[in-house]
Amino acid sequence: MSVLDDIVKKRAQTEAPQPKETKHAVAILGAGPAGVGAAYYLAQRDDVDVALFERGPRVGGNSASFQIDGVWCDHGSHRFHPVAEPRIKEEVKKLLGDDLLTRPRHGRILLKGRWIHFPLKPVDLLLQLPKGFALALARDTVLKALPKKQAAEPTFATVLEQGLGPAMSEAFYFPYVEKLWGLPPSELAVTLAKKRVSGSSVVKILMKIARQIPGFKSPGAGVFHYPKKGFGQIIERFAEEAVAHGADLHLDTEITAVTRDGDKVTGLRVKDENSERSLPYSRVWSTLPISAVARMMDPPPPPQVLEAAKAIKFRGMILIYLVLETDRFTEYDAHYFPELNVPISRMSETKNYHNTDEPTNRTVLCAELPADPGGDYWDKSDEELGALYCEWLDKVGLPVKAPVVRTETRRLRFAYPVYNRDYEQHFNVLDEWMSGVEGLLTFGRQGLFAHDNTHHALAMSIAAVDCLKEDGEFDQDLWAEHRAEFETHVVED
Repeated sequence: MSVLDDIVKKRAQTEAPQPKETKHAVAILGAGPAGVGAAYYLAQRDDVDVALFERGPRVGGNSASFQIDGVWCDHGSHRFHPVAEPRIKEEVKKLLGDDLLTRPRHGRILLKGRWIHFPLKPVDLLLQLPKGFALALARDTVLKALPKKQAAEPTFATVLEQGLGPAMSEAFYFPYVEKLWGLPPSELAVTLAKKRVSGSSVVKILMKIARQIPGFKSPGAGVFHYPKKGFGQIIERFAEEAVAHGADLHLDTEITAVTRDGDKVTGLRVKDENSERSLPYSRVWSTLPISAVARMMDPPPPPQVLEAAKAIKFRGMILIYLVLETDRFTEYDAHYFPELNVPISRMSETKNYHNTDEPTNRTVLCAELPADPGGDYWDKSDEELGALYCEWLDKVGLPVKAPVVRTETRRLRFAYPVYNRDYEQHFNVLDEWMSGVEGLLTFGRQGLFAHDNTHHALAMSIAAVDCLKEDGEFDQDLWAEHRAEFETHVVED
């Protein structure tokens, strides 16, 4: 039994405590990285009483880890990136100690029928890229210097094509994003190019490749950090320390309503296996999907806000875990499949993330299958998805020869925010109304509709805590400055 399991067991035997009147009480909704991070930093303040509510049985959200046949597994491929802010990086290192490993990145990407090392390496590109494709990239680099007619209304497609040229865009980025978001590139917003594509020009990509060369290598290039007990160990440790500093953690607890009186938050209605009850809170910090929070407000928001909540979309994902009776499937930590002929976008083998031999004669392959509820794959059984998974691997020259023990799946309804071309107007309606409710704060990946990494979510939690002043007031001007900083976040793969 983990430290958190023991805490939750004891908590289940008592009623949820009422907020202490002598402190500024903050209720945090959702125990993903942003929620747990905020609880951790708030709990270290003497002037705050913090309670963290999570519908699931564990902390971490989509960043949680769990075991399958003794193998630590994540919800897809997760890494702690060396580019994280120094303050966050040092905090993670302090909390995990020797359990935080530094590992070389060793993946590969299937491009034009060839396996190429990922992250891209100069020698591998020279030897493995098809000559025709390499010539097309060179042509695009030369043509990029020539003046071009600007698109009347920029989109993800036009921005990427202008920066990368047709060859890289059409062979790699366009099919990959269509697979991830279920929309053609022409229907995606410019914002996605800024937040999702860290190499948005040929020059930037070449610079990233150059930084892999010895002598030119930047600190952290080609490596990542990973905990011994799965990526979720990071969030577990933040949660344990938050509780040790006095935070109240409530797992298996559903938020059924956020109540308000006019433009002020008054509390929550929560439901667990024992009861449904109301709790008075004047400060509610939510990391739940912003559209879900709008629908749980009581009384409801104006009709235009609810319409905006319906219009905003999240992309779902099915995670397929193939349990094999073998020590290893390949030497690679991750395989990327950008092209549309294979439905999965990425496959990870976490035993290679932390380089463990235990357990012997078992490994687990996790496939990320972008899919939405009601789609072709969502209601298929684990066995059906496992059989399809094996077919897809065979198709790309990775036949599964080891005995398949079984298949497990996890379904994420809110894997990625969908940045379609009209998302911004709907988000702005939601965001403006939410920001006008005193005591309500939405942040984190789901709360700000941001496709960010875990270190970005932790940065948001630090920013939110910094905005809570000693007198209990929330500094909206400072928060606006932090929001502008969040706009510069770029996702690391």
